[in-house]
Amino acid sequence: MDDMIRKAPLFSALDDEAAGALRRSMAEINLGRGQVLFREGDAGDKLYVVADGKVKLGRTSSDGRENLLAILGPGEMFGELSLFDPGPRTATATAVTDTQIFALGHTELTTWVSGRPEVALSLLKQISSRLRRTNEVIGDLVFSDVPGRVAKALLDLSSRFGVQSDDGVHVGHDLTQEELAQLVGASRETVNKALADFAGRGWIRLEARAVVLLDLERLSRRAR
Repeated sequence: MDDMIRKAPLFSALDDEAAGALRRSMAEINLGRGQVLFREGDAGDKLYVVADGKVKLGRTSSDGRENLLAILGPGEMFGELSLFDPGPRTATATAVTDTQIFALGHTELTTWVSGRPEVALSLLKQISSRLRRTNEVIGDLVFSDVPGRVAKALLDLSSRFGVQSDDGVHVGHDLTQEELAQLVGASRETVNKALADFAGRGWIRLEARAVVLLDLERLSRRAR
């Protein structure tokens, strides 16, 4: 568990002693599947690190449609904008599975960062990476068709949650069909059609809340 937390940008720039002290200063939060950590518009003054399980970040439009911004797993961090700009949350954070999270308040976070420029730089790198990913998503929505976005989403999920098996990469994403469609930014019917097509071609095998990637090369070509 601690090894996974140590991978978070907040910890990776610290030596073992400092990382241990920081970990002890964080509050532990346990969530059941479907439980909301915070909602879009809530006041935000904490940074979170996922220790175990998965969390989804989503937004809801004025007409009730939902879009998933990210699926985060062990070692990944969110809420880091609260360090630089405490204010309303820009997304809703919900546990996808039973999840353990560690939280650090704005005041404590500022204390840790103020005397450690390497930590601040690590956090800025994380924010820059998040912004780059957001730009990629916007570009995909404009220039890529739904099957291409589905292929790219599967490859992204596999890079973080995939486990190599005898016949391919097993990706236990723990998402419902609706959540996967929200992550891609398309209707469930359209996404299911793309998944069925990939399965028919022998590129993937569909399982309950999981998928086995059988042909990474062809999926990669389709994602371009």
